[in-house]
Amino acid sequence: MKSSTEKFKSLPAHVAIVPDGNGRWAQKRGLPRMLGHRAGILNMLKMIQYINEYPIPFVTFYGFSTENWTRPQTEVKGLFGLVEKFVEEHLEEIHERNIKIRHIGRLQGLPAVLQSAIKKSVEHTRSNTGMVLGIAWNYGGRTEIVNAAAQLMTSKIKPGALDEKTFASYLYTAGMPDVDLLIRTGDETRLSNFLIWQTAYSEYYFTDVLWPDFGKQDIDLALTAYGKRNRRFGGL
Repeated sequence: MKSSTEKFKSLPAHVAIVPDGNGRWAQKRGLPRMLGHRAGILNMLKMIQYINEYPIPFVTFYGFSTENWTRPQTEVKGLFGLVEKFVEEHLEEIHERNIKIRHIGRLQGLPAVLQSAIKKSVEHTRSNTGMVLGIAWNYGGRTEIVNAAAQLMTSKIKPGALDEKTFASYLYTAGMPDVDLLIRTGDETRLSNFLIWQTAYSEYYFTDVLWPDFGKQDIDLALTAYGKRNRRFGGL
C-alpha cells in the first residue's frame, strides 16, 4: 500500500481553501442556513485532520470576509457563535495534533467574546511545531494590502529599498509562503478578495461539490490535479 506522499507526484507547501456552499447545502435539504454553516465548520475539522496526515506545512481557510458583514445580522451572530463553540470544543484536540493556529485578518471590530476565543486558540497553540493552520476571519485581501501600505508609510524604509519580499513582511501572512494551491468549493470560480497578493502564481482548483460534502476523496482529487500542473512562474 502506498504511503500518503507516494500517492501524489508532488504536494503543495501551502493550500488555501474557500469552503463555499454551506447555505446552499442547507437549502437543498430544506434546512435553515445556519445548520449548513454548522455542517461546514464540522467538515473543516475533518479536513484539518486529514490534511494534517500529509506533509503539507501550511493550510489557510477563508472563514469570514470583510464583506460578510453585509449579511443579515442574525446569520452573522450565528456564525460568531459557531466559531466560539468550535474553539471551546475542539481547540484541545487541534493542539494535541501539534497544529499551530494563526489568525489572518483583523481582530478589531469583532465581538469581545470572539476576539477572546481567537486569541486563546492562537496562544494555546503558539509553541506547536506541526502544520500551521491559518484562519482568515474578518479578512479582506484589499484591506490587507492597504494596511500593509499604511504601515510602510510610517516605517523608516525608503522607497528605493522597498521590494516584494519587504512588502510581504507587512501582510497578515508574514512568514508564510505564498499559496501553491487554492481550492474553492460550491461551483464558484472567483477569489472573492481572498489572499490576492499571496495567490499571484497559485494553481486554482474549482469544484461543484458543496463544502459540507467535500471529503477525503475530493481533497485527494485536488492534490492529484495539482501534481499534474506544470508550474513555470512566467518562465518556459
